[in-house]
Amino acid sequence: MSRRGPLDVIVVGAGVVGAAAALAFARDGLDVALVESREPPRWREDAPDLRVYAFAPDNAALLDDLGVWRGVLDARAQPYRAMRVWDAAGGGELSFEADAFGRRELGWIVEHGLLVDRLWAALPAAGVRLHCPEQVVGLEQTPEGDSAELLLAGGSRLRARLVLGADGAESQLRGLAGIEAPAHDYGQHGLVAYVDHAQPHQATCWQRFLPTGPLAFLPYAGHDGRRSSIVWTLPTAEAERLLEVDDTGFQRELGHAFGGRLGAITGVSKRVAFPLRRQLAQKYVSGRVAIAGDAAHVVHPLAGQGVNLGLRDIAALRGVLAGAQRRGADPGGATRLQRWERERRSENALAAYGFDGLNRLFSNDAVAATLLRGPLLGLAGKLPPVTHAFWRRAAGV
Repeated sequence: MSRRGPLDVIVVGAGVVGAAAALAFARDGLDVALVESREPPRWREDAPDLRVYAFAPDNAALLDDLGVWRGVLDARAQPYRAMRVWDAAGGGELSFEADAFGRRELGWIVEHGLLVDRLWAALPAAGVRLHCPEQVVGLEQTPEGDSAELLLAGGSRLRARLVLGADGAESQLRGLAGIEAPAHDYGQHGLVAYVDHAQPHQATCWQRFLPTGPLAFLPYAGHDGRRSSIVWTLPTAEAERLLEVDDTGFQRELGHAFGGRLGAITGVSKRVAFPLRRQLAQKYVSGRVAIAGDAAHVVHPLAGQGVNLGLRDIAALRGVLAGAQRRGADPGGATRLQRWERERRSENALAAYGFDGLNRLFSNDAVAATLLRGPLLGLAGKLPPVTHAFWRRAAGV
């Protein structure tokens, strides 16, 4: 059945970005519905999620404002106080230290499943109308241009002055809205796992650039500081091969690739690999529909900024909607949405192509690139204004 009047916002997709959006808008007093195809599994302490994020301070502040960050910290979040980046071919090292920025930490390593779990737990109290399990099968923009209506698989219809698509890289809503998102396949996969190592991780994120792609060790909470989450960028065929080798062989190859920085690799969890691509939507707004997060932009994971960029989309849109509320104006008005679109598309495109350039420079064994990249890292590491600028951009501060 249709509602008599439109909702303020319908959010489609309830991952980290979508759930945070619905919670933020509802806590700001808007009438919000959230549509999701399936309820996520409950987070379990004894079953760590292989998908982790290097969570930035500005987004931690956003979740704190939404009342969920404390629950994340109390469950399991590993603060990191330093970052080390170097090239396998030699040269200098680029390093970031929390003390140099006057902070206790640079950020936190947090599991995807934990973030989703804590966000979902907060939705009912905020008054979010949850439609799950449910799928969007149709979209109509009203002739008057004042709202958009969704047809759900179960037969019901929902109408709102703004519909936000946060339903991932394969966004169905994006397609229904006629928004194109050309993709560039990197020919690489990201292999993820948890590994144990002989030496403590020192609350540090480590990244070594190899000709095949970057290898990151992200610190994990517990286990005496001797466990990390890895993200290993590899050519697709090589990633598939490493998924098949036995644990002993994988540990040996991983330890060699990492240069023994944390000592011998002593254990490994289940391994999973996912394809890598750059995908940028040509626009973020179509009538009363907007898209955010992976629905709008997919970037290379070498800097760990994917979810951070998505949550910044939401923080910016939240500001736009709050301004409309204060003025008693239409939250889905074209002028406001277009201003938000220009800001976020510019920011996300700059990040995506920046990561693309870094991946091209470091993920090859060409002589010129090999001779340049190590000294470039070393030079950047010796220039405090440069390291400060890098970190402030990544941290959103």
